[in-house]
Amino acid sequence: MTSAGFNEEESKSRRSSLDISHDALRDLSEQFVALVQNYYAGISQRPVFPHTTGEELERAFNEPPPLEGEPLEHLLGDCQKMIEGTRHNGHPRFFGYVASPSTPVGAFADLLASAVNPSVTSWRSAPSATQIERTVVRWLGSLIGFDEAAHGILTSGGSMANLTALLIAHRVKSGPQTASEGLWNDGAPMTVYASDQVHLSIPKAADILGLGHRHVRLLPTDDHFRLDIRALREAVESDKQNGLRPFCVIASAGTAASGAIDPLGEIAGVAREYDLWFHIDGAYGAPAAMVAEKRASFAGLAMADSISLDPHKWLYTPVDCGCLLFHDPTAARRAFVMEADYIKVHEQAEESFAFWDYGIELSRRFRALKVWLTLKYYGARRVADAIADDIAMAEYLAERVQAAEDFELLAPVELSICCFRYRPPRLRARLAAAKDHEERDRINSELNRLNERIMHDVQRSGRAYLSNAMLRGKFALRACIINFRTTRADIDITVEVVRAVAREIDIDESR
Repeated sequence: MTSAGFNEEESKSRRSSLDISHDALRDLSEQFVALVQNYYAGISQRPVFPHTTGEELERAFNEPPPLEGEPLEHLLGDCQKMIEGTRHNGHPRFFGYVASPSTPVGAFADLLASAVNPSVTSWRSAPSATQIERTVVRWLGSLIGFDEAAHGILTSGGSMANLTALLIAHRVKSGPQTASEGLWNDGAPMTVYASDQVHLSIPKAADILGLGHRHVRLLPTDDHFRLDIRALREAVESDKQNGLRPFCVIASAGTAASGAIDPLGEIAGVAREYDLWFHIDGAYGAPAAMVAEKRASFAGLAMADSISLDPHKWLYTPVDCGCLLFHDPTAARRAFVMEADYIKVHEQAEESFAFWDYGIELSRRFRALKVWLTLKYYGARRVADAIADDIAMAEYLAERVQAAEDFELLAPVELSICCFRYRPPRLRARLAAAKDHEERDRINSELNRLNERIMHDVQRSGRAYLSNAMLRGKFALRACIINFRTTRADIDITVEVVRAVAREIDIDESR
């Protein structure tokens, strides 16, 4: 018994109602590891999209909260039902949206991070996790050619990274009074510039920050869906002449629709000329800068003030893990520093570092471990090779499309997105013979409806999964290939699945 009345032996003998025995823990671990191993081993044989309905899943999972625990075998059965009822983003023919598979090492890293469960708020809360995240940020900045001594923060994804970047940009360009006085006492409205292909998270961030959608200038793009520099200059000049305050230009390094990369170097020149914060949304495409053959496409990337990228997209780590990189931590810190007794830092030097000084979140999960272990396990060269393979698969799909009479390529393949549509002979002939814009618009509307049906039926077939994009008024079947399991055989199968589904629908609609 200590002087404080604490009995150490008694404490050791106490057990919480949530403690389990070593044997139960071993059984739990072995069974769930086996479940994960079997999932990885059989993922290519599963339907990409489950053969189920909302009603079936509601019957399976909509139940009252359990008051008593259930046997492990029942839980494993429930988890198996969950697997059977999910869309498999790791399937080699899943090409929807920008969702990559997780490598096994990334998945097990997430397990370890959740077991240790640090809240990565600051060095004192999670010393090793904080240092690992700062190391990962520096690695990412170096690998994509942004900054070998990059600073930054890991986020839930690209949307949060873009929101954080826009907040930093606004506070740097608006001045210190904005935080205390608010936008309504901050002078003339401030304006943001981006292409009409920019990700929806940008206007959404402008709304959240109180800037308003109307002050986000969505500018036209060229034939390759890249921001038109002349239009950018004209928009900035016009706003300045009308008493507004341009403060930020956002470039895309891989648009979500077609994978287009804006002319980063030229945009950087405009940003410097007009004293604009230059942010690059590279949530999808920035990791492709690791591929030697693609580096020229990213010329000017290092000239940005900030850049977002998502390791959970093209570095094959589990959701959630986005990243915001910046050169100047002092500028970023000015946007977030707040004082409160419960977060007051008493440590000195490196031990005084706190992530809450550079981002929105206070509680933060240990996202860095899966990136750190993935890069250490495979090495950056192998990861870059996988990215290069994905690009090659998209180029191969484009070749198949261009060689076919019943398909039409709708955008150049810049990275790993291929946008195309089914165009049957009867509509192709009508389109070629159309004599005016109205007739072409009617035929394109018919093609849009046809391809929308094709996409839905291909998805529900379970054999492949494509998403969609709208490009110059044309509904595109969009294949985003960021999957290290995908082979040319998977591309060939996907083409034939689309063609078979399309012909069946077209026959039905032409009757």
